[in-house]
Amino acid sequence: MSHFIKSVEDLYEALVNTVPGIKFGLAFCESSGPALVRWTGTDEAMIELAKKNALALSAGHSFIIFLAPGFYPINVLNAVKMVPEVCRIFCATANPAEVIIAETEQGRGILGVIDGLKSTGFETEEDIRWRKDLLRKIGYKQ
Repeated sequence: MSHFIKSVEDLYEALVNTVPGIKFGLAFCESSGPALVRWTGTDEAMIELAKKNALALSAGHSFIIFLAPGFYPINVLNAVKMVPEVCRIFCATANPAEVIIAETEQGRGILGVIDGLKSTGFETEEDIRWRKDLLRKIGYKQ
């Protein structure tokens, strides 16, 4: 969630300044005036995905960012959170997600997000080894 039309440009700058060469699409649901979906990005496919999904949400002052393959939320999340207009992050994931929307006579708003799958049990010692090995293999832990 964000609260100002300036968010579109500020989020763009945060993303391109955090990850050189990042490919993304960003769309922002304006909440007053003409109530347009404002958009920007560096990758046409991701821009179209962001625009389509933002319009489907049509939830005031919400924004959505789609990252192209090879770019990850963990690399941009802190930069996005530091944008002064950003009020809340509902989700930063590569999982399938569902957005829970409420609608009143005034408009629409996001209540929350379903991120990924329901838990199926506890990790085993083998699962713990796999997790730790994966994080080291992909460079997130030493």
